[in-house]
Amino acid sequence: MKLPRRNFLHLAAGAAALPAMSRIAWAQAYPARPVRIIVNFPAGQATDTIARLMGQSLSERLGQPFVIENRTGAGGNIGTESVVRATPDGYTLLLVSIANAMNATLYRRRSEGARHLLRI
Repeated sequence: MKLPRRNFLHLAAGAAALPAMSRIAWAQAYPARPVRIIVNFPAGQATDTIARLMGQSLSERLGQPFVIENRTGAGGNIGTESVVRATPDGYTLLLVSIANAMNATLYRRRSEGARHLLRI
């Protein structure tokens, strides 16, 4: 098999650049900072208890704090909208329940965030 000089130079340049590119493209460890879990219901209810147990377990496994925030009101739409408007970096999570699915059909104006979450 005869390899033309131009093809050889392309292969050589690609082989030389490969080690440099692999060092640059390392993924960051997740999570690198505290993570917020938004709960749509008041403290003390079952969803809040589940979120706190999950947050404690995730904190122990991943080594970063998981902060539970209760954002109540409007049938859970306030908490949902705060997550939809948060920076999409994976550090703001929502504990969803059946209320999120119902709110997407019941509320017209305030359920845009819930509809967006259901499309994902």
